Amino acid sequence: MLSSIRSLIKSALYPIYERRIVSRLDFSQTPHHVGVILDGNRRFAKENPDPLDPKGHKRGAEKIIEFLGWCEEADVKVVTLWLLSTDNFKRTPEELETLLKIIGQTVDELDATNRWNIKAVGALDLLPSWLSQKLVNISTKATRAKKADCLEVNVAIGYGGRREIVDAVKSYILESEKSGESLRQAAEKLTAEEVSKFLYTAGQPDPELLIRTSGEQRLGGFLLWQSALSEFYFCEAYWPDFRRVDFLRALRAYSARHRRLGK
Repeated sequence: MLSSIRSLIKSALYPIYERRIVSRLDFSQTPHHVGVILDGNRRFAKENPDPLDPKGHKRGAEKIIEFLGWCEEADVKVVTLWLLSTDNFKRTPEELETLLKIIGQTVDELDATNRWNIKAVGALDLLPSWLSQKLVNISTKATRAKKADCLEVNVAIGYGGRREIVDAVKSYILESEKSGESLRQAAEKLTAEEVSKFLYTAGQPDPELLIRTSGEQRLGGFLLWQSALSEFYFCEAYWPDFRRVDFLRALRAYSARHRRLGK
C-alpha cells in the first residue's frame, strides 16, 4: 500500500520536475551527437520477470522510439545506439538468436516510421545473412533518399571499438593500394584525419555526450576513437526504465560542464 502511494506521488511530481529542468536548459548547448549504451535489460528482467520476455530485450527495444523522440525535441542531430557488441556473440545460442530477431524487428519498426535517416554501423559480416542484408538495404535506402534536417540514427550492431579501428586502417591500406601507392607511401600519409575518413561514422560529428544506463561506469569500447573528447554520463536506471527525466538530467549535466577540448 505504501509503495503504491509513493509511486502515485512520483508519477504526479515527475512532469513538474521535467518542466523545471527544461525551463533551465540552454538548448543552444545541446550536444549534436549523442551516443547511448543501452545496458541493463537482463538485470531489469530479473527484477521485473515476464515469461514472454525473459531477458528484457523486448522491453528494452520498446524504449528506443520513445527515446529518439526525446532527442528530436532536444534538437540532437545524430544518435548512435549500441544494440549489439562483438562480445555479445559469446552469449548462449538461444539468447543470441532471440536478441538478433528482436534487433531485426526493431530496425524494421524504426524504418517504418519514416522519420529518421538510419545507418547500420558495425561488423556486418559477423551477423546472419538475413540481418546483415536487411541492414544494408535500410542503410542504402536512407542514403539514396536522405531526409533533410532529420535525425541521423546509427544502429551499432556487431559493433566493437577496436574492430572499427582495425577495419578503418585496413580500408585505408586497401584504398591506398588501389591508388597505386606503396606501403611506405601509405604509412607516410597516415594521419588521424585519414583514419577518421574510414570509420563507420565517417562524415558525422564525433559524439559530445555518451550515456550509459544501468550504473556501470565504463564504455566497453563504445566509439573508442570518436569519444576522445566526449563527456560521459552514467545513469543508474536500467535501459527499459530510462525516462525522459533521466535524459534531461544528462543534458543538464552536459550543459553545465566547461568543455575546454584540450585548450
